Amino acid sequence: MIEYSLGKLPLLRTGKSRSINWENRTGEKGRGGIACSELGPSRKGSPCIPLIGAGECVTLAEIDGPGIIQHIWITVTDQTSVRNRFILRDLVLRMYWDEEESPSVESPLGDFFCCGFGESYQVNSMPIVVNPTRGFNCYFPMPFAKKARITLENQCDEDIPAFFYQIDYCLEEFQVDNMGYFHAQWRRQRITEKARDYVILDNVIGKGQYVGTYLALTTLERYWYGEGEIKFYLDGDEEYPTICGTGTEDYFGGAWSFASQEEGRTVENTFCTPFLGYPYYSNRDKVIHNNYHMDDIMPQRSFYRWHIMDPILFEKDLRVTIQQIGVCHGGLFERQDDVATVAYWYQSEPHHEFEKLMERKERWPR
Repeated sequence: MIEYSLGKLPLLRTGKSRSINWENRTGEKGRGGIACSELGPSRKGSPCIPLIGAGECVTLAEIDGPGIIQHIWITVTDQTSVRNRFILRDLVLRMYWDEEESPSVESPLGDFFCCGFGESYQVNSMPIVVNPTRGFNCYFPMPFAKKARITLENQCDEDIPAFFYQIDYCLEEFQVDNMGYFHAQWRRQRITEKARDYVILDNVIGKGQYVGTYLALTTLERYWYGEGEIKFYLDGDEEYPTICGTGTEDYFGGAWSFASQEEGRTVENTFCTPFLGYPYYSNRDKVIHNNYHMDDIMPQRSFYRWHIMDPILFEKDLRVTIQQIGVCHGGLFERQDDVATVAYWYQSEPHHEFEKLMERKERWPR
């Protein structure tokens, strides 16, 4: 039985703690840190993947179950060329459970860790933590009955040097019949359609629970963008959902546009809390080029919302959408923006095969 809390830490459990990195790629007992370096045996002989070639897909872990992945830590170089500045959108993370051929997790590396736009910034939440510099951590529990396989594909034009990672897990028995498998899917619509809700997740068939949303929003129009309501269509809902929120900033735990007025200026207030946050707002919106002031990038914002204390339960099927609605002096209006999301959920297997991931350069931010 998987139950983690401070109150249960004193209770002695039965299981085998293991860890995988490039030095101990199978998590074998008593085989950690044995590689040699110029300092001698067991002195940082093989701490990382020295090179992931352009177009190469590497297996980070392949584990025989039953067991549960408890923590994933990853970091990747930030010393990249101008051509390769979107490395966090070019690297694709995938996870497979119990020898399935279609991944249950598929996302650009950065977006999975709530870092969209190819950027890296601090995120301080319960299941996802990003620390300086590019220290990506995930604490979502990921149980598997027979096998777990995690891969990383380098879709860059260039090789990636010095990729570090560690996957901590426990080999233990659990009640398979009542256990959902972890899933995450990235999507993007570069220009949303007016009066047509953006689809965060659909084609989910089976029993499960929705546990989180990451939103990377690039606003393409003026005025306030956040009146769109998030909707959860549960177990046969068609025209209208069972759960409908009151607005985008409300869903992510803020209010009144996240902003405050300081000396006549509107100031964006970013924040991180255990279950919801607004960790990133781009303010690099002006550059000087040949003595001309030019727009560099359009406003970018990142948000996360974890349904850990309030998971959205479904018995048969699930669809999740969000509206693009704004407001200005003339009232509410339908917007068109650039929206990317990651949906996180648990469900029984098998799952519906994901739609084909957007081509690499189409994933790049504006």
